[in-house]
Amino acid sequence: MKNVYFLSDAHLGSLAIAHGRMQERRLVRFLDKIKDKASAIYLLGDMFDFWYEYKHVVPKGYTRFLGKLSELTDNGVEVHFFTGNHDIWTYGYLEKECGVIVHRQPLTCEIGDKVFFLAHGDGLGGKDRKFKILRAIFHSRVCQWLFSALHPRWGISFGMNWAKHSRLKRVDGSEPPYMGEDKEELVLFTKDYLKTHQDIDYFIYGHRHIELDLMLSRKSRMLIVGDWITQFTYVVFDGEHLLLSEYEEGESQF
Repeated sequence: MKNVYFLSDAHLGSLAIAHGRMQERRLVRFLDKIKDKASAIYLLGDMFDFWYEYKHVVPKGYTRFLGKLSELTDNGVEVHFFTGNHDIWTYGYLEKECGVIVHRQPLTCEIGDKVFFLAHGDGLGGKDRKFKILRAIFHSRVCQWLFSALHPRWGISFGMNWAKHSRLKRVDGSEPPYMGEDKEELVLFTKDYLKTHQDIDYFIYGHRHIELDLMLSRKSRMLIVGDWITQFTYVVFDGEHLLLSEYEEGESQF
């Protein structure tokens, strides 16, 4: 079988990322290098820092990335797009124009002879009341309808600046480092979920912007794929082996 790739968290368009255009080009070059090797690509959320589709308007920019997605799907590569906590608000444009398959919930699927549990990772586990309330607001159909009443000039500007503020609140604009198995929310969630879903071979997440490769049992393995802001990491599955790797310019091995 051809390779299957997993990556996430590019946050394209972020006002907090100074090298945004270089970052998008690097991502597109990676997708171009793997296009003939890939049967499927899973984008595990937050590929955009803010994405909101109005009926006749979408955020400007991203032409290189969107064009490459369209090329991939036109050539028969399955591209799966998971909504994250920054790009929830897609209502058909990406499917119709780029041919991607959109997932709004975690997905359990078979690839080759292995069972995968795939998700962005936000909302899984955790006890942060403020985040859960905010997430419920973002996913509310009523709130989305009200936001759509804003003119795109103000709505998209508000969303982009909200996302920028959210990132700059963190130390150096980066996520906290790995907190250990007993504190990392996605690890705790996965261990609990595994108790009743022991058939799953691989759990793969985005969201946390860290690289993690953890054996949970003799059969089950959990990975967090890092990001495409500073780490440029991805996971590749060749039907037998699963590898967490970093893309470097000129790389062609995988």
